[in-house]
Amino acid sequence: MIRIEGVAKRYGGFQALHPLNLHVKPGEIFGFLGPNGAGKTTTIRILSGVLPPTEGKVFIDGIDMVADPVAAKARIGYVPDRPYLYEKLTARELLSFVGGLFGVDPEVARARGEELLAFHGLTEFGDRLIEGFSHGMKQRLSLSAALLHEPKLLIVDEPMVGLDPRGAKQIKDVFREIARSGRTVFLCTHSLDVAQEVCDRLGIINRGRIVAQGTYDEIRAGFGEGARDLEEVFLRILNEQSDVEQEIKG
Repeated sequence: MIRIEGVAKRYGGFQALHPLNLHVKPGEIFGFLGPNGAGKTTTIRILSGVLPPTEGKVFIDGIDMVADPVAAKARIGYVPDRPYLYEKLTARELLSFVGGLFGVDPEVARARGEELLAFHGLTEFGDRLIEGFSHGMKQRLSLSAALLHEPKLLIVDEPMVGLDPRGAKQIKDVFREIARSGRTVFLCTHSLDVAQEVCDRLGIINRGRIVAQGTYDEIRAGFGEGARDLEEVFLRILNEQSDVEQEIKG
C-alpha cells in the first residue's frame, strides 16, 4: 500500500530526512514513532502529498505521488495532529463538502456521514457550528471526514490527543476494523502504549533516519532484551544511537 524509496528532504543546508525506505502492506496498522524533531511530520507531509520530497519516490497503492498526485491522494484519508476545520460550517455541512471534494455521490455521502456521526457520538451535534465543538469532538469529526470516501490508506497524526477513554477505545476499534477490511493505517503517535497495543509493525525514526523497524517482538529482540514494554525499548534505542554518535564525534 505504501512504498517509500530513497525519500530525502532538505531545507537549504539542513537535512530533515536522510534517504528513507519503507514498505507498508495492505491490511496493516503501522506505527511511526520518534522524538520531537525526528522527522515524523516531514515524512507524513511527504507521504500525504502536502510536501514534495527533495529526492526519492512515494507510491500509494502503486501510484506515484509526484507523477499522479490526484489519483494517489484520492486513496488517502489524512487526520493531522491539529485538524483545520471550516468552523463556520456545521458538522453535516463539512461532511457534505468533503464528499464533494472526493466525488462521492451526494446520497451516498449523506448516508455514510450519518453513520460516521452516529458512530462517533456526534449525531445530536450534526447541525451545530464546528466552532462550538470541543477539541475531542473536532478530532472525532476530523476522523469522520477522513473516512467518508472509504480510503485505502488512513494517515493519522496523534489521534488520541484530547479524547476520553471511551473515545480512545472507539478510535482503536476503527483502526482494527480498517485493517480487517484490507486497508492500511499509518499511525504517528507519542502514545507508546497505544502503538504497542494496536500496531502490527513499527518504525522508529530519529534525526531523520529510520533506526529500527519490525514487529514489537522483533525490535525488542534486537534492541531491548528484557525490556518491560515499548517505552523502555524506545528509550534504549535512542540512548544507544546517542552513545554511538558521541563515540563518532569523540
